Amino acid sequence: MCVGAAFMVLPFAIVALNAVKSPAEYSAGGPLSLPEGLYLDGLKDFWQRVDFGQKLVNSVLISGSVAAGAVVLSVLNAYAIGIGRIKGRPYVLAFFVLANMLPQEALVYPVYYLSKQVGLYDTRLSVIIVFTVVQAAFGTYLLASVLGSFPREVIEAARIDGANKWQVLWRVVVPVSRPTIGVLLVFFFIWTWNEFLLPLVMLISNDNQTVSVALGVLQGQRLMDATMTNAAALLGVLPAIVFFLLFQRTLTRGIAVGAVK
Repeated sequence: MCVGAAFMVLPFAIVALNAVKSPAEYSAGGPLSLPEGLYLDGLKDFWQRVDFGQKLVNSVLISGSVAAGAVVLSVLNAYAIGIGRIKGRPYVLAFFVLANMLPQEALVYPVYYLSKQVGLYDTRLSVIIVFTVVQAAFGTYLLASVLGSFPREVIEAARIDGANKWQVLWRVVVPVSRPTIGVLLVFFFIWTWNEFLLPLVMLISNDNQTVSVALGVLQGQRLMDATMTNAAALLGVLPAIVFFLLFQRTLTRGIAVGAVK
């Protein structure tokens, strides 16, 4: 585990070291040399050049909204499929699996055309709607499998006590499934944070772009040296790492509960 952790941390450590080097130090010692001091001009220049604060707000807003919306939609769908036992359950699950396997390249033109027609093109709402549906396809498939084996005795006991369908969902099913829901919340946030293709097509205004799009556009213009490139990579991945560290206990608990089940 220590060796595996070292391989995981090593690339991030190299990026962090090169982000605080001056261009002269990088040219003289290469990417593996230690910096003589903290050179923060690369971080400052990149922050100001791309208006990173606005990009960070956009990414947090989009990723957080998608994570919350996809989890709610997944819970509602999975409750109907896994516990409600709707007709044609295998075919419905197959549809969600197919939607999850569909490459994003196949979605670009339909989503672009529809967003143009309804006036949502170049808005953060358009990206939120698309990714909420895409992520909910995976969440529905996973939660439907979990809720399919949910103890029927617990549900029957709640109904005997007078609980209706909504009360069974929010007071019985959701609390018991909270570890799995927490895992989906973390995954949805990180997956949406790293998305590039659809935000690149759908968000053309500088004020609406996400962190990943800003990194790709600026690198494509060849306006950064090696140290600024590492500074950009560090700033781009750091919020996702912080989010992961804050919710790592939720993630490990959810995975452990799923393994025990």
